[in-house]
Amino acid sequence: MSLEDAKTQIDLAFTRKGRRGLAYENAFSGATSFMRRAYSKDIATADLVVTGIPFDQAVTHRPGTRFGPRAIREASTLQPYDPPYGWDGFDPLSEFEIVDYGDMAFDYANVAGVPDLVQNHIKTIISQGPATVTLGGDHFITLPILRAYAEKYGPLSVIQFDAHSDLWADDDMSRIDHGTFMYKAVKLGLVDVTRSVQIGIRTECDDYLGMPYIDARTVHDKGATYVSEKVKEIVGDAPTYVTFDIDALDPAFAPGTGTPVWGGLASWQVAAILRDLAGINMVGGDIVEVSPPYDTTGATAIAGAHIAMELCCLALWNKRK
Repeated sequence: MSLEDAKTQIDLAFTRKGRRGLAYENAFSGATSFMRRAYSKDIATADLVVTGIPFDQAVTHRPGTRFGPRAIREASTLQPYDPPYGWDGFDPLSEFEIVDYGDMAFDYANVAGVPDLVQNHIKTIISQGPATVTLGGDHFITLPILRAYAEKYGPLSVIQFDAHSDLWADDDMSRIDHGTFMYKAVKLGLVDVTRSVQIGIRTECDDYLGMPYIDARTVHDKGATYVSEKVKEIVGDAPTYVTFDIDALDPAFAPGTGTPVWGGLASWQVAAILRDLAGINMVGGDIVEVSPPYDTTGATAIAGAHIAMELCCLALWNKRK
């Protein structure tokens, strides 16, 4: 869509002619779909679907990530004027159909029913072909998402950016807890630990269950290039899911989260690592734990929106012409 065309249209989330192209709407007005993509449930021809799961009732400390999807979408309106920086001219917004599917509907008072809803929500999308990038929500949502993806692909390689391993022992599979989702995913056979890796860890973990990890100190000492090369060596060409907890970033860069931990990654480190992961076989991903009430500046949501766009680039990189 050209700048001249944009001058005659508003709310591109509803009025966009076609599903490809950059967007020139005012960032401060209009319907805030992710990156000004079309809102639609018709995804038969979509290459990638962005959806929100505003669930935050599994947190151990501060809630508020139920507002994450809305804040990330709003922050994303700053970006779609140009192709994403640093991707060698790759413009997924113009080359591919990226659709905003909206948020998953659920009864907030029926917490026990949420896991099945999440799994079926994602299964409904990926069974039609497109990959998903999910906007959370707390990190628990990744467990039922992985269930849906494992049904399609088998045990997955997982790249997890996080301050915490989320491997706390918890054999009660009915419990809903964002700090135990990875433990359960491993125990349920959803994750191939030999081809998975955690990045940015800076809290204690008694047992990594065989999963490799690159803690925050190592990222700082050895640099982004070392990290991306190591990660690509670990995951190889296996179907890979990328889950990004915003608390992987240091609170200086992302204060709006429930369980902040000092000593984390800088935004420039994350940007470099994600861009250098181009070429992995990413089949889906998410950005979780953005809690806008704890960040009056909006910086955390801005970081979340950039990360979500980088995940879109990774998911579509191998499909470019």
